[in-house]
Amino acid sequence: MNAGLSETSQGGERLGVSSRLATDVGKVKHFGNQRSLDNYKDLVIVLLQKELKVRYKNKLLGYLWSLANPLASALVFYIAFQVFLRVSEPNYALFLIAGLFPWQWLSNSVNSAPNLFVGSGSIIKKVNFPRNIVPLCAVLNHMIHFIITIPVILLFMVIYRQSPSLSWIYGFPILLTIQFVMAYGIALGLSSINLFFRDLERLTGVIMNFLFYFTPIIYDVDRFPERYRDLLIVINPATPLMYNWRKLILHGQLEPLYVLLSILYAILFFAIGFSIYKKLSCKFAELL
Repeated sequence: MNAGLSETSQGGERLGVSSRLATDVGKVKHFGNQRSLDNYKDLVIVLLQKELKVRYKNKLLGYLWSLANPLASALVFYIAFQVFLRVSEPNYALFLIAGLFPWQWLSNSVNSAPNLFVGSGSIIKKVNFPRNIVPLCAVLNHMIHFIITIPVILLFMVIYRQSPSLSWIYGFPILLTIQFVMAYGIALGLSSINLFFRDLERLTGVIMNFLFYFTPIIYDVDRFPERYRDLLIVINPATPLMYNWRKLILHGQLEPLYVLLSILYAILFFAIGFSIYKKLSCKFAELL
């Protein structure tokens, strides 16, 4: 079971707003053949607002439905591992939430990436703007959703009589930045490649399912065999990041070595993704 939020139910609504998006994007002012920095910001805001309107169309109900998938997954894992298998992990529900919510952001960003340019074909054909803004807005959308789920984490902390640490003040911006850069780089690469290999969406879903279970989200990193633990942590880009999210949320601490490893992975994925995008972007219009 992948803990990522399903985007299927929102697909029809996205198609409904796509034509209006082209009109709204076209309203962004031009200065000769270039756009100013302010105009790029306006463009990001227009695209981001449309994404958020689709996800939170009914405000409170939209917010609750967006939480349904990770909370339902947490409930299933709690029953399976805590009730049936008697896993000896204290405060296991909070433990799950602290891992599933950050994972949901990463998983949703990656799983939705292959169709970003394909789904924005009408905008790309009609309006001249930097195409990399499309995956940028998608990752920002999922990041905003993660941020507004923090009250749910706080609620579980109250239930388990724990309190947030002052280290959240600097820890959250650090991990948010690292994960954003990593997710954006991956999204750039996947969305570009998918225009040439349309089966990439299915392959991405399979890989993310495998990655979910090989990442210490429903279990602690100590469950890795000690002999292979360091290797398993290093070769999985998600492990150091998810480990630090949980450690920050539950204990108010960051593991410096894992932070450094996550930064290196983020830079690597961004460099690869941006290189792929730059190489393939000239052919986007003819493939859409």
